[in-house]
Amino acid sequence: MSQRPRLTPDQLRSRWWFDNPEHPGTTALCIERYMNYGVTLDELTSGRPIIGIAQSGSDLTPCNRHHIELVKRVKDGIRAAGGVPFEFPLHPIHENVRRPTAALDRNLAYLGLVEVLHGYPLDGVVLTTGCDKTTPACLMAAATVNIPAIVLSGGPMLNGWRGNQRVGSGTIIWELRKRLAAGEIDYAEFLSTATDSAPSVGHCNTMGTASTMNSMAEALGMSLPGSAMIPGPYKERAMVAYDTGQRAVEMVWEDLRPLDILTREAFENAVVVCSALGGSSNAPVHVNAIARHAGVPLSNDDWQQLGHEVPLLANVMPAGVYLGEEFHRAGGVPAVVNELLKHGLIHGEAITANGGSMAENVVGCETLDEDVICRFDTPLLKQAGFLNLKGNLFDSALMKTSVISTDFRQRFLSNPDDPDAFEGKVVVFDGSEDYHARIDDPDLGIDATTILVMRGAGPVGHPGGAEVVNMQPPEALIRQGVDSLPCLGDGRQSGTSGSPSILNASPEAATGGPLALLQSGDRLRVDLARGEVQLLIDDQELVRRREQLERDGGYRYPAHQTPWQEIQRTLIEPLDRGMTLRGADDYRDVARRSPPRDNH
Repeated sequence: MSQRPRLTPDQLRSRWWFDNPEHPGTTALCIERYMNYGVTLDELTSGRPIIGIAQSGSDLTPCNRHHIELVKRVKDGIRAAGGVPFEFPLHPIHENVRRPTAALDRNLAYLGLVEVLHGYPLDGVVLTTGCDKTTPACLMAAATVNIPAIVLSGGPMLNGWRGNQRVGSGTIIWELRKRLAAGEIDYAEFLSTATDSAPSVGHCNTMGTASTMNSMAEALGMSLPGSAMIPGPYKERAMVAYDTGQRAVEMVWEDLRPLDILTREAFENAVVVCSALGGSSNAPVHVNAIARHAGVPLSNDDWQQLGHEVPLLANVMPAGVYLGEEFHRAGGVPAVVNELLKHGLIHGEAITANGGSMAENVVGCETLDEDVICRFDTPLLKQAGFLNLKGNLFDSALMKTSVISTDFRQRFLSNPDDPDAFEGKVVVFDGSEDYHARIDDPDLGIDATTILVMRGAGPVGHPGGAEVVNMQPPEALIRQGVDSLPCLGDGRQSGTSGSPSILNASPEAATGGPLALLQSGDRLRVDLARGEVQLLIDDQELVRRREQLERDGGYRYPAHQTPWQEIQRTLIEPLDRGMTLRGADDYRDVARRSPPRDNH
């Protein structure tokens, strides 16, 4: 591990607030109120680093709630290393419950965290993460403010079981929807089986967006090696919380900051690791957003170029059969990184939060169970990354190839005269309410070759980009044994879903994207070999439809319901650009470039 020059106590950022003889009045105002609950003058003025703890746990966020206890160990670690911990709340983000979508909250939490990290006397920060968007919100803010920062995830739940069958969080919901529609189970069994998937504290135990994004924090180098997938209830989770608190103090003295870690090489590592994990379809949105705030160019083309050829090594739902607990016991993220490193796919020199390089951190980290973490030469799939599809309906849309099932491939991608391609008529739905109201209408004529299209589900249209593209077929088809159809849309889908949908189509219909011109009955050609999706009508018809849409006042979507919805809609960028706020990436390293002004 390289030795970095160490700061001296007079260089601590918190001294501007707590020990500034040039402004005694302001210093006194900053200090005196912290005395009222027992913090001592010595703690604040003796040159100890002040370490913030961004608390994402609350009763509204069950996936993160155990951070309420975990941060006690973080504080112990901070104090043991000579720091002073200051805990503060992060805006709640809970994927399953927040309506109209938790995606609205990622940017709101990011903005709030930026203001806290910039405007308060913090020398470093521990970022507590768990549920999907808590991780990118924290890392976007960390890159913006750029004070020493380290991620502590809460870890996945223990395995869910029903008898001897694994029940994976999220993934089981999509399976049960089909069984309910087929009449195989009733509503009561649907709910009871679903609750089996959540047996303990922690976030999703599948490789959904939560597990993926916390693994991405580790792959980026922003958390301690091996920490991402320790199950929430394991004793090692509290141990790594203590270690993280200690390390946060050392990072301040070493002046090791997020922008030292979040380099182009780090993001390339993350793309490769995500592909090998069979990671969530939401990862490109969030990782691209973090990269933009870190000033690192990263596009969906990079995800295909860097990741599509990467083999699938993690046999974890929804792309595999195991769950997070087994993945951790098999070696977790370090074992996957080590396997990729041995085959030249990882930048081993990339620096990480513990001060060591990525290569140094995974020495000896071999897979301990080759059924759960495969060897590079015997993967589950030879190509597991994303395809970035383009055509006359959108500039970019992602397809997660690791979840293309055998059944789907046989029905749609196995024509010997036209391999990896298919054509079909579309049925178009405008928002999830329209889908639920009409999907079982026999007059739609949906058959086993129909392509279901969801529009009005993007960052502006929904608003926020809803997880609604993984649409199930009509109940009549499900009863005939057809339990999946091709889906396409300008929204997202849950990372726990095993549907190989074409997602995140940009530009979205609500901003005038060509999806707004699509009509039920149109035919599409999907060609994965060429990376294209084409609407099979002539250009003149598209022009006519565009003119008619403009005469009708444009694509209609629901009105704003809250002030934040209106603010975000006016600033939001498309999904392929990370769904960031326009202009927000102009603010970078603001703690050093633009220190906050005095308040008195």
